[in-house]
Amino acid sequence: MSPHQISAPRDHKNTHGSVASYTVGFVASLILTGLSFGAIMGRWVSHDMALPTLVCLAVLQLLIQLVFFLHMGTAPEQRSDLAALVFTVLILATIVAGSLWVMHNANINMMPTGMSTDSAKLKP
Repeated sequence: MSPHQISAPRDHKNTHGSVASYTVGFVASLILTGLSFGAIMGRWVSHDMALPTLVCLAVLQLLIQLVFFLHMGTAPEQRSDLAALVFTVLILATIVAGSLWVMHNANINMMPTGMSTDSAKLKP
């Protein structure tokens, strides 16, 4: 094998982040973590809004980490990674939604609502 047949490493200058972008991502992640902690421990939000607030902050933090640390973007060299991520999310959403649907239907159909557990035990 000649030295010309060995491929040289590709230039990843455009796909890797700089120290400044890593710092921005780190600081943004710290801020979102602090907001999540403060929302619950500091009781900044009502009890009813705690879960939606945490979910929104978690999704924001996920997006920040995907962009700043995993370098997900729409550049041509990143599109295959983005397509794989979108496909994975769709598969996971399908599995979770299907599981919740099956569990909900099983819960509804397991016991008639007009029958108590005592009367269900007495029926042959």
